[in-house]
This record gives sequence, structure tokens and C-alpha cells, in this order.
Amino acid sequence: MSNENDNSGFPAPAPQPLRKAWKGRGAVSNLQGRYDIHAREAFDDGWAHEDDDATALDVARPRTQVDTEQAKTILSRNASPDIPFGVSLNPYRGCEHGCIYCFARPTHSYLGLSPGLDFETKIIAKTNAPDVLRRELAKPSYVPEPIALGVNTDAYQPCERSLRLTRRVLEVLDECQHPVAVITKSSMIERDIDLLAAMAARRQAVAAITITTLDPAVARTLEPRAATPARRLRTIRALTDAGIPVGVSIAPVIPFVTEPDLERVLEAAVDAGAVSGSYIVLRLPWEVSPLFREWLQAHFPDRAQRVMNRLSDMRGGKDYDADFKTRMHGEGVWADLIRQRFEKAAARLGIASRARDFGKLDASAFRRPAHVPALTGRSGQMDLF
Repeated sequence: MSNENDNSGFPAPAPQPLRKAWKGRGAVSNLQGRYDIHAREAFDDGWAHEDDDATALDVARPRTQVDTEQAKTILSRNASPDIPFGVSLNPYRGCEHGCIYCFARPTHSYLGLSPGLDFETKIIAKTNAPDVLRRELAKPSYVPEPIALGVNTDAYQPCERSLRLTRRVLEVLDECQHPVAVITKSSMIERDIDLLAAMAARRQAVAAITITTLDPAVARTLEPRAATPARRLRTIRALTDAGIPVGVSIAPVIPFVTEPDLERVLEAAVDAGAVSGSYIVLRLPWEVSPLFREWLQAHFPDRAQRVMNRLSDMRGGKDYDADFKTRMHGEGVWADLIRQRFEKAAARLGIASRARDFGKLDASAFRRPAHVPALTGRSGQMDLF
């Protein structure tokens, strides 16, 4: 069983090839989403050429646009047996980090947008997230359990610097003494060390930093607007020195691209202060599969087929298998080899599985928020339930 659609029979949308990959962007095209009823096809009219000057080409360069929405709810729940948390919160839809492998890319299809370049250039901020969270926590029926912050899209992506939604969400959780686990690729989390350190001292906060590779050249194309691998290691050290338990998430493991770095990433993270670790083999649900294939052809054409063949070996002959038992780590000989490599490295370094961090968080001191924002926008209007 799975709560995620199996795309083994999904007809991949026809990609829209570009002349080359865009600098600072992960996706190579604005791939048509599976719910888009209008088909589009790239057409060369002869006006643009490879030898055009940089100024002319920059006119079409995809730029980031941040829109806002008023969320009706803010907490998402899941009962997936392979995920260590049951509740998550995401202040943003889409993510400017542009990680080509992001499993959340297909969610932009629900909005009538492309999981490709749109996902990383058309960001939607849930500007009322802190207020909606207060209302959720104030409900008499609410039972506290650790909230995973920034699971689908990074809560510390660039627009957070000015919008500060994640900061305000953490302030609500700190006020209510509610446990939280934050996962990010951004060094911006250091801005909120004051809140996270105070919560960690009460066993109410842990953090995880995702590091896919130590090679900055690979990282630059794989996750173009996230912090560099070296900067993320410094973030682990900063959080650790502040008393915040930090784990490293090696996700995704991509055969022949990031996979050779598996042990080195774990070692570097432990040297920086990480106390736990985890890994996930590359997942390619829905539109992520054709987008990743485009990326491989643009950046690693010499090994593209080899990478896809190995992924197929670990996914039952398909690009992706959504079965709970195998979707995170794959199956077969190669998946077992990666598992053994990770487990032996973790045992040698003396670190535990990151999933255990959630069991260490304390929700016993939870208190409902003193102030609850009005539902109707009129002063003093309270939520009844």
C-alpha cells in the first residue's frame, strides 16, 4: 500500500527542450504538468541563436516571482509507515533552491503551473501561516506531537529572508512550548538559533541539514540556489555549538552522481557535530522523472543512461515504485549495497538513525496560545472549536 501514486504507467509529458540549462536554475524546461489540458511545444523561429550576446539572452531568463495566499489550514497529516513524523508544516509552495530531484515538484501541477521552472520561479507564500497555526493549536481537540517544518519545500528559501514566516511560526511554537523538527539546505536557519537553542534546551527542537554531495560543482547544478556543501557543514557546527541536536540527511543518493560521496558526506557531517544521519535513494514520482532525465542529458550526458539503468535496477525495473516498503531506499542488490555502506559508516562513526530524534522530543509542557487571531478579520472574533 502507499499514499503516493505509482507513476510506472504514467505517460511522461513531452519536454520543452531549451538551448542549454539556465544558470542558477535546476530544471532545464517548463515541463507541462499532468493536469494541463493545453499541450505546448517549443518552436525555433530562427531569431535566437547560440551566438546571441548575453544581454539579449537575459531577456528570457526565468526570474523569481513570489505571490501570496491565505491558507485555510496549515498542518498536514500523514500516516505513512516509512516517515518518522505524523504532522508537517510548510510556509511556502514551490522552492527557489531549484533542486532538480525535489519530490514536491509535481504539487505545482495542482496549481496549473509547471513542475519545472515554474516550481522554482513562481513561489507562493502562505502569509497567514503563523495566525492559522495559532488557531490550530488553540483547538481543544488538538493533541501535540512533533511538527516537521519545511519537509515539502524549504522553510528557509531566499524569500524567507524578507517575509520571515518561518521565524514567526517558530515564535508561536516556542511560546506554546511545542516540539519541532526543522530540515533545510539553507544557512539562514542560523538566524533563528536564539529560538531553536532555547527550545532544544527544553528538548523541544532538533534540526537536520541535507547534504547530497561535497562536490560544489555537482551541487551547483543539482541544487543551484541552496547553500554550498561547505557552508552547510559550517551551519551544522553553528547549530551544534548552540546546543541544538543536528542530523545530516543524505538525500537523495543518486547512482554515479552523488552516491560515491556517501561515506565522505557522513564523515564530514559528524566532524562538524552531527549526531545522527539518514539517507534516501533518489525518488522520481510523476513529472520528476522526465525533468531529471532532462537534467542528466544537460549536465551528465556521458553517464545519463547508466544512472537511469541503475535506478531502474533499484525500482523493480521502473523509474519509480511508490510502495512504502521500498520507496525510500529501493530494492535489490544495489539498494542493499548502499544500505550496507551507510550502516557500516554510521556504526564506525558512532551515530544513530535520525528517525529516533522525534522520539526524544518532549510535548508534555505544551500550552495553548494565549492569543488567537480572529477568523473573520474582525477584532475579538475567536475560533469556537
